[in-house]
Amino acid sequence: LDNSDSCGRAGMETPGGTVSAAVREHLRQLCLRDFPCGTGSWNKSRFLPRTWRTWRELIPRDEEAVSPGEETVEALLGLVRSPHSPWALLEGSSAEDRFLRELAIQNPLMLKDTFFYSYFRSLRVVDKQVSLVDKDLLKFLNLEELVLSANQIQEIEAVNLPPTLKVLELYGNEIRSMECLCAAPPPRLQHLGLGHNKLLGPLESLYVTSNHWPNLVSLDLSFNDLTDLQGMVASLGTLCRLRLLVLQGNPLALLPYYRGFTIDSLSQLCVLDDITVSPSEKHQFRGLGRSGDLLARQAQLVVTIGNVKGVQDTSVLDPEPGPQGPFITYSYYVTYDFVEEEEGEESEYGVHRGADTCSCGHPFTHTRAARPENPEHRGRAGVWSLPQIVMPSPSAEQLSEDIPEDVPEEVFEEHEDSAESGLSAQSEEREDSLVSGGSAPLPGVADSAEELAKLRPRRDPRLCPSPGTVLFSTVRKPWTDVIPCSYEMQHTLKDLVPLKAFLLAGTTVTIVEEKILSWPAVLPPVDVPLPAKKGKGEKDKKGKKEKDKKGKDGKDMLPKELRQDPPILRVLGSGLVVLEPLLAGEPLVSEVCNFGVIRTLETDRLTSLRDSKNKNKRAKKGSVY
Repeated sequence: LDNSDSCGRAGMETPGGTVSAAVREHLRQLCLRDFPCGTGSWNKSRFLPRTWRTWRELIPRDEEAVSPGEETVEALLGLVRSPHSPWALLEGSSAEDRFLRELAIQNPLMLKDTFFYSYFRSLRVVDKQVSLVDKDLLKFLNLEELVLSANQIQEIEAVNLPPTLKVLELYGNEIRSMECLCAAPPPRLQHLGLGHNKLLGPLESLYVTSNHWPNLVSLDLSFNDLTDLQGMVASLGTLCRLRLLVLQGNPLALLPYYRGFTIDSLSQLCVLDDITVSPSEKHQFRGLGRSGDLLARQAQLVVTIGNVKGVQDTSVLDPEPGPQGPFITYSYYVTYDFVEEEEGEESEYGVHRGADTCSCGHPFTHTRAARPENPEHRGRAGVWSLPQIVMPSPSAEQLSEDIPEDVPEEVFEEHEDSAESGLSAQSEEREDSLVSGGSAPLPGVADSAEELAKLRPRRDPRLCPSPGTVLFSTVRKPWTDVIPCSYEMQHTLKDLVPLKAFLLAGTTVTIVEEKILSWPAVLPPVDVPLPAKKGKGEKDKKGKKEKDKKGKDGKDMLPKELRQDPPILRVLGSGLVVLEPLLAGEPLVSEVCNFGVIRTLETDRLTSLRDSKNKNKRAKKGSVY
């Protein structure tokens, strides 16, 4: 720990990749040999001549007054203690740093390598780009705590760890397996922190036994990729002194019976995932640990979407349709993306109609981890039916990849307002599903190059799910002040690692307006004036009056057979819902998605005027009868 270099010279050097190099760099930054620390013209008369080679050279000379040009100890200490001094320590410096600075003023000759190696009981080397734990660490004879968090460590040679260690923290590194630590683990270790690393695979349970950690009291393996709950708990059961355990953030913590199974299997635990294990929990989950082999190894989450409020009625801005059309209909629905199950594995998707809806003014999205009493009976209670699962065709996915990211949203909206798109016509099944109120997939993509070119600018990237996810949609509903979605979906997944990645990323919720233009399949004949015949003038006039009257009443104006254009989709609002709290153990995530102001005073006025006219028409029609 040669810290004789000056602070300015040390600032030009870059930190090394080893722990000892990072410690040396830190000591150089403390400037223990430079003013006001160390020895120099500012305090040279306080010490014995350097020619004396006895232990007395460490004792300052007791003088009543200092020589001219020198500073007193109190004055030098004031320079390092005052927060306004240019020699003050940086904010957040440790108590050890302050002690070393003051010791370098009071007794600078004590600062030798032997002193440092025997003095330090705790080393904190955080975010210093350390990638190697070197053997020089063994020189710290009394080291009890080693914190190497937020570095770039992938493996550790356990033989380089001091045997006196009681606390070892390696949070936020790149460690993929605990095997490297088990070669020669510190025998006195009481706390091991390996959260936010990359531990993966069922074999990791082999490295958390009492054979490697006989004195372990606290273990933190949070936010890794561990999936084998039964194997991990079985190995942890051999740690007789274990009292604090953190496993949240791992995919295995997404299992519905995770907490109960862990508490019942590890009866000595006092704290699990930073929550005290209460006696009532131990009683509630009694016997669950013995039935681990019978429990399903899959996660269950439920997504609930309530009401949508604040959407403007776009139909009031459209002109009245003529006999040749177009006849325009609008519907609204909410979409969200969710991770899909791997091919070949069974996934259960079910929706319960009539779910509780939210009374607030915006779409209300709930995502919660299901906690059924009997996981084997999931999805069998109540009335269940399959909702729409919207999956774009391969050609649609390819088109979405071709869209540049810097295209503004106005470009999409401009093309969405156009009715002359190059999409293929909808099938009869599409019409039947709309009539029956069911869900239908998003429009397909035409095959011709010309139609593909027209479709490309209309594809809104917010309606394309991210890779590895599926787009889910509520049933299409007509416009009202409050559009009830009443949607609830249970997602059951076996592959937990992609589910964890999805929860970290969150889901995107969108409100979509679907506009469909319908045209008469057969155009109405055009009236051609014919020369009037004698004796029939009055009859023709009478027929014309009846025809005009019939048209004014609105009867038979809508042709019986219509052809529909492909739907024009417009995203009214889109936002990200954060799902990470589910990984941290929260049973429910609820959020009101506020997408801003959509309605205007003008559209509300037109809507109110139209509704009042329709009300008057119905009243007049009822008075006739």
